[in-house]
Amino acid sequence: MMPYKARFLSLLAGGVLLATTAACGSGAAQTAAAPGGAAGDKPTVVAAFYPLQWLTEQIAGQDVTVQTLTAPGVEPHDLELTPQQVAGVGGATMTVYIKGLQPAVDEAVEQNGADKGFDAAAVVQTLPAHAEEEPEGGEAAHEHEHEVSYDPHLWLDPSRFAGVATKLSERLAEADPAHAQDYKERAAKTVAALGALDQEFTKGLATCSTRSIVTAHEAFGYLANRYKLKQVGISIDPEAEPSPARIAEVAKVAKAEKVTTIFTEALVSTKVAEVLATEVGAKTAVLDPMESQPSGGDYLSAMRGNLTTLRTALGCTA
Repeated sequence: MMPYKARFLSLLAGGVLLATTAACGSGAAQTAAAPGGAAGDKPTVVAAFYPLQWLTEQIAGQDVTVQTLTAPGVEPHDLELTPQQVAGVGGATMTVYIKGLQPAVDEAVEQNGADKGFDAAAVVQTLPAHAEEEPEGGEAAHEHEHEVSYDPHLWLDPSRFAGVATKLSERLAEADPAHAQDYKERAAKTVAALGALDQEFTKGLATCSTRSIVTAHEAFGYLANRYKLKQVGISIDPEAEPSPARIAEVAKVAKAEKVTTIFTEALVSTKVAEVLATEVGAKTAVLDPMESQPSGGDYLSAMRGNLTTLRTALGCTA
């Protein structure tokens, strides 16, 4: 594949300046376009992908124009940016991202807006990139993901995500002091909503017949850590093909722990998960890693959908 810088120069030389303008989320967000977008006097904040877009919109309200780099339905890990999107990062008031999740975004922030980057992973305690309970024989992470020492999927723990909300409101207040109190108040409401979601998960997953979740890719470490579950990922990277040894090892664990459901994802091929499910006598179900905007609802409703799916699969009675 052509290196990122070479792709950028090639596109620029050819005059290709593409940008998607379809609205996302509540309608306040759009894909990042030219520097500063069409925000007028409002600050412009670029969010790397859906969960960060949702969180930013909750806190920003009508005081900020929120743009997103990852369109709905696009697998965020392999996102490639157009020159215009890169320029948008440079012209934005702030870029909200998670370092290590999207290499193209990391590079755009570093080269065009490092002083205006808000790295969500830098404001909360993170977990190691590899879960300690991972079965032996797993493939090493694909080089384009986990280039940092931590697991970047922190938004799947509502309590940690609430911590990000508070810190983000403080950064927005610094950038736009005139609306500082508004950001603080909206952040408080968002923290309360995430706290309620956290309580629902804690209660809903308190008593389950099994606590092991076999997932298509290791995106659920934070959720498992928070609610005392055990994640067994078929693959570390959503785009990597797991080895036969890895599949055999996961199958062994699934049988031993009487797993009834193998979890798949909407944006990842279900082939390997379906083969594994057949081998261990389990069924499949979709567990949303929240890496893209849900087809209906929002972050909160999709997470509650995940809770319902988990309760059914794990035999929870509370």
